[in-house]
Amino acid sequence: MAAVAERSPARAHRPRVDPAPFTDWPLLALPIPSGSPVPADDRIEHRLSLDDHLARIPEATFLLRVTGDTLVEAGIRDGDLLVMDRAIPATEGSVVLALIEGEFQLAQVGGDAAGRRVLRATAPNGGERRLDDEEVVTIGVARWAIHRLWPGRAAPH
Repeated sequence: MAAVAERSPARAHRPRVDPAPFTDWPLLALPIPSGSPVPADDRIEHRLSLDDHLARIPEATFLLRVTGDTLVEAGIRDGDLLVMDRAIPATEGSVVLALIEGEFQLAQVGGDAAGRRVLRATAPNGGERRLDDEEVVTIGVARWAIHRLWPGRAAPH
């Protein structure tokens, strides 16, 4: 890491360190149950690369930021960062980014009465669109949702 001297005379004695990008993070050896106390153990199981963990095929992976809370029942909230995968097929229950009539839409995949895969609209009165409709192009499937917990995350109503 390179140290760069700060320009402020008051801080001239302390070098500013430009951080190197992290490639892996420490993963605690024991899973921690929510709500139940367990004996403290800060042993590291191994170091986890978020790139390796979140992206199966880096060339087919992209990120997008969500606006709106219409997919909250699928675990996706306003402001979440989705890790999208272009290489996997959309299956029932998955959330996809679709291009429909020239517009992007995030929607959850479901099934209709005939057993066909459809995009379930999250907007009121949005209806369903069949995935095999020529006006629907699946761009990617959400594999991970990353959402902020603190500070500023409003409690759900």
